[in-house]
Amino acid sequence: MTVDRRLQAIFEAVFGPGVSELSDRDSPSTIKRWDSLNHVHLILALEAEFGVQFDAGEIADLVSVGTIRQRLSAVSREAVGVRAPDPYTGD
Repeated sequence: MTVDRRLQAIFEAVFGPGVSELSDRDSPSTIKRWDSLNHVHLILALEAEFGVQFDAGEIADLVSVGTIRQRLSAVSREAVGVRAPDPYTGD
């Protein structure tokens, strides 16, 4: 199953089957049931599904589908030893 399908399944499990196809711009302002409690449920589901653990600072920043995708991609690169490029210098 692709990362996008896994994310879609998680969002539907946490927020209900009415979640439309996800876009990077989706956030609490576009997903009706994305409140603080469901944000915790979302983070726990992401950690379980992808085998990652987010620290408190990351959890507060994971408030859009785009940010979640970026972080999961970075974690996956770190797991195989590929350093993510610096967003400011490109190095």
